[in-house]
Amino acid sequence: MSKPNLARRVAEAAEIALTARKYVTFIDVVTGLRWLHSRHVDTWRQGRVTTLAELAAVDEDRLLTTAQLLREWAVAKGLKPMETPYVAGTRDRKELRFTSGPAQEPFRVHWLSPDLGEARVRRLAEAQSKAPDLVAVASLDAWTCASCADTGPYLIVEDDRPHCLTCADLDHLMFLPSGNAALSRRAKQESGLSAVVVRYNRRRKVYQRVGVLVEEAALAAAEERCLADEEARLRRRERDRVRREEQDVEFQGRMAAEIARLFPGCPPERALEIAGHAAQRGSGRVGRTAAAKALDENAITLAVVASVRHLDTDYDRLLMAGVPRAEARDRIRQTIDDKLTEFRTPPR
Repeated sequence: MSKPNLARRVAEAAEIALTARKYVTFIDVVTGLRWLHSRHVDTWRQGRVTTLAELAAVDEDRLLTTAQLLREWAVAKGLKPMETPYVAGTRDRKELRFTSGPAQEPFRVHWLSPDLGEARVRRLAEAQSKAPDLVAVASLDAWTCASCADTGPYLIVEDDRPHCLTCADLDHLMFLPSGNAALSRRAKQESGLSAVVVRYNRRRKVYQRVGVLVEEAALAAAEERCLADEEARLRRRERDRVRREEQDVEFQGRMAAEIARLFPGCPPERALEIAGHAAQRGSGRVGRTAAAKALDENAITLAVVASVRHLDTDYDRLLMAGVPRAEARDRIRQTIDDKLTEFRTPPR
């Protein structure tokens, strides 16, 4: 890839992140370029690899060039730099490294929009300065503690090696499963020592939070607090639900309008159907990505392609018949191309 082409792609990925959050990071760009997946970033933040570059699809020189191109783009946009510490979710809170080289500063800078208010900048700085949560992994595979050669339901990574809760001095903590956000939040607040528990989802290829480890007394105190204001929290949740529904309808309408602009031959009801399906909250579909929320043309096109693949081709039938996914996609590629051409053609 030529440097001008890379600069263009870096700018596109950065614009999407800036639109979504009013600031952009090196991590936003490399995940936007698909050189790293979110699961790779999770593994790195858990301290399970020495450098982020070990998991990237490109070499360290390309990563450094990308950081430099991001800086050039950000300076030209008038964004404000804020160097941010990156610390592992391990007991020693070791500094995370992006590459094996000595220069880590180019990767740590967060580029802030000038439109970001002082209060938001202050909250962002405070959040970044806090030590990250300790992370315990609920392992799906057999493992052995590096200290005592025993095992257990959870492991803590230290010095790139797994340790059991006993050797990590965390065996006095209780597991609180996810499901009650207020209880989990308050139990962590009350607990002098805690750890977030994650498990790898092989289907979605991401680490997902499944609960927290907290002190027994902290859990009891949190339960009392939750019982005291349960009615008020129920009313607030209902208000939040209505607000989210209104936001979803507005966003789906904007996405449908963009589909109609890019694909004028797509029937209006089909555009609404695609937007409603792709942007469904909690679905994990392309419509919930930062790129789609910024109405990025590529993300919108992917949503249309997904709809065509499942509704206008034999793709699902081929999968049910045991055809490998890559082969099934090859068989239907021409049908998809023909349908997209039809959708891109304005009606007469």
